[in-house]
Amino acid sequence: MKKTATIILNRNLPDETNSLVEHLVKYDGKYTDVFVVEAGSDKNNLSKYCTWHEKSPEVMKQGLRYSRGMNYGLLKLWKDGDWNKYNSFFLLTNDTKFPKNQSTVSTLQSLQVKYPKVGVFSPCSDRWGEKNLIGINSIKYFWFIHNNAYFFRREMLEQLLNTENPTYMNFLFDGDNFRGYLSESETIARAYANDWAAAITTEVIAEEDESYLLNINQLIKTESYEENLKLYVDEGLKWIKRKYGFNSKWQMVQYSRLFY
Repeated sequence: MKKTATIILNRNLPDETNSLVEHLVKYDGKYTDVFVVEAGSDKNNLSKYCTWHEKSPEVMKQGLRYSRGMNYGLLKLWKDGDWNKYNSFFLLTNDTKFPKNQSTVSTLQSLQVKYPKVGVFSPCSDRWGEKNLIGINSIKYFWFIHNNAYFFRREMLEQLLNTENPTYMNFLFDGDNFRGYLSESETIARAYANDWAAAITTEVIAEEDESYLLNINQLIKTESYEENLKLYVDEGLKWIKRKYGFNSKWQMVQYSRLFY
């Protein structure tokens, strides 16, 4: 089986990113190559595992955020000719935490083989209500899944990618949606529209550590948690109005659910 390409997005949190990389290498080193995108990190705050460092003036000022950052890493693999080395792509924010002694990538690869029509898997969180619906060591298809840890099947991505004049603004995610408002719903709708399912599994657990944004947002060079949340909604509502003509988040959620 081919390996998984794991892409981790970092901005000025080298220790946290290093720990995540080292966990993956320790428990899944045979199954994945790990790539770190430095999204405008300061020179003295680069992960020691840095693969690519985007340091244009715009990115140094505001970062890349999830959509642009993941597009950036995926596009690098595509342009560098490394794309076909992998059968899956694991996109992680650096505030993702896995339990100790947990193999992650190998388990997700096995699920990918077992469920050939699932285009994107997500590990479950112990804090998600979905965990009670799924049950122990199982999966369930959903129309909304938080995107801090997405495991994509290559065949599905190749149907969704923009390969004509691709940039980090448009390769997979819509970079005009800077803070990623409901990008999960948009991505999952596109999956189901192309006859792929999206699923959460309790065989792998992943947690999002919100303390990074709550306590060290100045180091990350982003707004406070409260301000970021307000901008996320305000800017996001303008984006879905402009792109889809929707006037509320519920219309976007129902759009995704319709394809499901």
